[in-house]
Amino acid sequence: MKQITSEEFTSEVLESPIPVIVDFFTEQCPPCHTMSPVIEEVERGSGGTLKVVKINASGESSLAAAFRVNTVPTFLLFRGGEQIAQFIGVRSKREVERWIEDSLRRQ
Repeated sequence: MKQITSEEFTSEVLESPIPVIVDFFTEQCPPCHTMSPVIEEVERGSGGTLKVVKINASGESSLAAAFRVNTVPTFLLFRGGEQIAQFIGVRSKREVERWIEDSLRRQ
């Protein structure tokens, strides 16, 4: 899982050939720390078919505002350069995997 800045957003997310989960977090957010290992496991378990990037919502406030991120953790799923799904808060690994599967199937 790579932490990116707004300067890397286009190349890492919008131009990615595989789906990308964008994890908006802050250092002071306990639920964000809870979700970090869950999201890492999901990425590792994807066999390279999914990428996860982290964005510090405090340090990248303009990017967070552009995607209406008012609460952390917020997770956005992108495919083909477009946001296709979002969830906020803490979920289990299985719930995250189901969210990804359902979101990709619908699109």
